[in-house]
Amino acid sequence: MIIAVDGPAASGKGTIARALAARFGLPYMDTGLLYRATALNLLSTGGDPESEFAAARATDIAQIDLADPELKSETVGGIASRISAYPMVRQALLERQRRFAAQEGGAVLDGRDIGTEIAPHAEVKLFVTASPEVRAERRLAELKRMDLDVHFPDVLADIHARDARDRDRAAAPLVMAEDAVLLDTSEMSAEAAIEAAVAAVEARLSAA
Repeated sequence: MIIAVDGPAASGKGTIARALAARFGLPYMDTGLLYRATALNLLSTGGDPESEFAAARATDIAQIDLADPELKSETVGGIASRISAYPMVRQALLERQRRFAAQEGGAVLDGRDIGTEIAPHAEVKLFVTASPEVRAERRLAELKRMDLDVHFPDVLADIHARDARDRDRAAAPLVMAEDAVLLDTSEMSAEAAIEAAVAAVEARLSAA
């Protein structure tokens, strides 16, 4: 069984995807980490984020530790958002994601284009979203836990900018798959969102 979890930044899709992987005993991939690792590799080698060719070369991320906390930094996240719009970067990382999804027994993947590009044949597709203001509050809390000096207006502006880049890019834009279940977590706690996601998956499986 493949479960595709898509949605914009800070919507809660990662929390939900990890919980679904644990609940159904499936391997999990945060595909956003691949783009963040590419961004960190680009930074560490002095590459130019404005160059699609430099960004594409940086997709060789074998030497990047995917547990490195630097991957969660705002600097890396901002560059990852920008270079993820490059078709060459997306193509370079495409097969790695598809191989993960295609492994025996299935998998859970979260990202922006799992249900539309990476695994359009997924048995279950969720599109997780929330209002920009709620997502900015969540991201602000996360950054403050990292002892970063950040302010709500700046975080909200970044959320809007990332949404625009994700939605308007030519290569695999953020869009809800026609057969996806919409899950708006704006008014939900993490626990309630997970419960709703589990219920949605079980309902899809029982209807199959």
